[in-house]
Amino acid sequence: MSVRMARAARAAWTGCWGAGSRRGASSSPLPPLGTVAVAELLQDAMAAEAGPLEAAARRPPGQCSVLLFPGQGSQVVGMGRGLLGFPRVRELYAAARRVLGYDLLELSLHGPQEDLDRTVHCQPAVFVASLAAVEKLHHLHPEVIENCVAAAGFSVGEFAALVFSGAMEFSEGLYAVKVRAEAMQEASEAVPSGMLSVLGQAQTKFSLACQEAQEHCKSLGIKNPVCQVSTYLFADCRVISGHLQALQFLQKNSSKYHFRRAKVLPVSGAFHTRLMEPAMEPLAQVLKTITLRKPLVSVYSNVSGNKYSDPRHIRKLLVRQLVSPVKWEQTMHTIYERKKGTEFPRTFEVGPGKQLGAILKSCNLQAWKSYGHVDVLEAEEDQEQAQ
Repeated sequence: MSVRMARAARAAWTGCWGAGSRRGASSSPLPPLGTVAVAELLQDAMAAEAGPLEAAARRPPGQCSVLLFPGQGSQVVGMGRGLLGFPRVRELYAAARRVLGYDLLELSLHGPQEDLDRTVHCQPAVFVASLAAVEKLHHLHPEVIENCVAAAGFSVGEFAALVFSGAMEFSEGLYAVKVRAEAMQEASEAVPSGMLSVLGQAQTKFSLACQEAQEHCKSLGIKNPVCQVSTYLFADCRVISGHLQALQFLQKNSSKYHFRRAKVLPVSGAFHTRLMEPAMEPLAQVLKTITLRKPLVSVYSNVSGNKYSDPRHIRKLLVRQLVSPVKWEQTMHTIYERKKGTEFPRTFEVGPGKQLGAILKSCNLQAWKSYGHVDVLEAEEDQEQAQ
């Protein structure tokens, strides 16, 4: 990345909150937290002599950075406590209150956990906490933001990655997450369903297990049962989603399918399957109202495992993501693929939890050795981990 591109990327982050409001929010504009419009930055970046990939090739890989944004399930009461002392974080939560219509910071800090865990609340909470964690990282280590060449987000984390990259502004991204979360909550309540984290073995046949679980559901009188791999985490580890009866069948017969572990996840529905089809139209409609731009850094899609190419691509795949498996393992291999002996970039997980770091360790141990976590709970611990 050229100096010009790096400055554009850094300025895009400081100005990415944008101004304006969403429907249902206060008519007061968001605070002017940057001085340069993202659109102007994009034009400037596109006019640079070298694109980010060419420039990254000229920069030592060890000086580059990658940001990973967690998804639903990483939320915990108290998140945000370690962020409030950093510039713009309180303004960020104040803006979120206007968009959402309730005090997200109060819910994040004090719970109760059962309210925070609801899909309709936890998706916005993780989204905002992750971007607030980027503010913290930007304050402690601004060079990480300047040298960022790629970002990826797990499920709802993809929206945070796109806001960070300058592809959408904060208020519009949060409003889209709000609509997405409400629609997914409603879809999950329509059918008793869930998600099962499965650690298999080399001989595990996930497709066969899902097929036989579907046959079991049919024998119970369930029409068009759903049971499929909904997330690829790392080798031999998958998340299977579908009707509750299918997941119960798999747990009961885990030894038959060579499952080493089968654990029900604390979520309300079968996300990333066709049971989420009712949520597609509401999200598609809100995305039509949002201004999307080409990301300033590469952002990778959960649907394809590859980077987004243009705004039309983003709009299309964000909707498809609701009913498509999350290809996280494939994404990790794509981001960290390199010739033997080449240094790995520094990787920072920005947001609650360290799940993505654990997955990275299983996908690529060498890349994980350059991993750090910017937590959202305790400032002192985070500062040490971000060194």
